Amino acid sequence: MTKEKSKKKKKARKIFGIILLLLFAILAGMVVGGYSYIADKLGKIGYDNLAEEEIASNAGIKEQLAQYRNIALLGLDARTDTFTGTTRSDCIIIASIYKKNKEVKLVSVYRDTYLDIPEKGLDKVTHAYAYGGAKLTLSTLNTNLDLNITEYITVNFETLKTVVDAIGGVKITLTEKEVASIPNISSAGTYNLNGEQALAYARIRKIDTDYQRTERMRDVLTAIFEKIKSFSLGELNDLLDTVLPHLRTNIQSSEILTLLPQIASYQINDSLGWPYEVKAYTTPTWYGVPVTLEENVIQLHEKVFNQKNYIPSQTVKEISNKIIKKTGYQ
Repeated sequence: MTKEKSKKKKKARKIFGIILLLLFAILAGMVVGGYSYIADKLGKIGYDNLAEEEIASNAGIKEQLAQYRNIALLGLDARTDTFTGTTRSDCIIIASIYKKNKEVKLVSVYRDTYLDIPEKGLDKVTHAYAYGGAKLTLSTLNTNLDLNITEYITVNFETLKTVVDAIGGVKITLTEKEVASIPNISSAGTYNLNGEQALAYARIRKIDTDYQRTERMRDVLTAIFEKIKSFSLGELNDLLDTVLPHLRTNIQSSEILTLLPQIASYQINDSLGWPYEVKAYTTPTWYGVPVTLEENVIQLHEKVFNQKNYIPSQTVKEISNKIIKKTGYQ
């Protein structure tokens, strides 16, 4: 991956995080209206009773990362609010919050990364959600990356369509190649895309590479963010009424209420993609193999958690050796 593409992917993750935190900041601004009003607003979100003890993690990691609250942000490959079944998590972002100073780092785990899914074996990490929902996705991330994730927030592609329609469309410049994939548009140019068209644009796959697809997602998110910035409080309130029913999380409303007064002090100070070193492995399905998993986990803990000379758990070492044995990549 080139440095330019890497910078673009980082920017996309940062914009995604800003939009997410913006929604919570809007809620925080409503504190003056009373907690009962906010509680009613939060009641629109779909809640999952997934408990911490149900999620797998490696021995000793919870204690090592006690100063960090890691939350998984999952974007599903679905057009409706389907949070079960064979839906995959095409977008996986870990929001890592350092409790002492409320700094946030966003870590994107590439969907095709070849990891060990508990009780399923080596496969793309995106398939973990299809096999066992948020529970298995979090367990996979924890056991392969030495993490302590117990909370998640999930949205789907349908939410993107809903948001774009709710804000009156977004301006996007289309190329000749891209036009063929966009409904009711026949020539290149700049258009105010509706929800269906923006969704089609963000999902284009076959005309170039997955890196460009990520770029198009960034274009849509940037356009949404820029338009939302000009909204009045009333318009933002209406937008929340539209968006919140499309979210699912195991973070209880009482916990969100506790966090709201503090949310304005949170600061996203870094974003990065993981794994850092990848090789292609085709069977004929294409996989992105971390080379090696152990080395990539060491770098992750140094860069995100400031753990110098980090020693991975025995579980990570065993999975790393399993991947080496299967692929031959050392």
